[in-house]
Amino acid sequence: MSNTSSSPFYDLKAVKPNGQVLAMDSLRGQVVLVVNTATQCGLTPQFAGLEALHQKYKDRGLSVLGFPCDQFAHQEPVADSDMVEVCRVNHGVTFPLMAKSDVNGPETNEVFRYLKSANKGFLGEDIKWNFGKFLVSRDGAEVLRFAPTTVPEQLEKDIEALL
Repeated sequence: MSNTSSSPFYDLKAVKPNGQVLAMDSLRGQVVLVVNTATQCGLTPQFAGLEALHQKYKDRGLSVLGFPCDQFAHQEPVADSDMVEVCRVNHGVTFPLMAKSDVNGPETNEVFRYLKSANKGFLGEDIKWNFGKFLVSRDGAEVLRFAPTTVPEQLEKDIEALL
């Protein structure tokens, strides 16, 4: 699967909070860090680290995407527009955030459905908590998975290797 045209990742789409669609194909050639996020989680301080990665590596080809999710202890209870504002004002987030969506169960958004099947994780396919992370290689063929407790700074070695 080293040919970028053959990666199923590039066939996927996600919806932004404003209703616009983001085609993963528009990220072809980028290293993509996908994270399920929440603004009222004990791991919410990771937004700062994610933003730091975004700022440090965006010009070298890293795209960070936040996928807010309210499936874990109701830690993303606000509307999409409010969530975007909270992330911007309280956490300095400038990387793209998607509309709130499910990462587990029958309504799982297609990006997470694919990523979970591409790298099932230590305890099975399901996402265990907010701030689960997936790192997708430039050609879309390699998917690395990281636990919610893996802080963004710990991803730098893997990001560097994929850039």
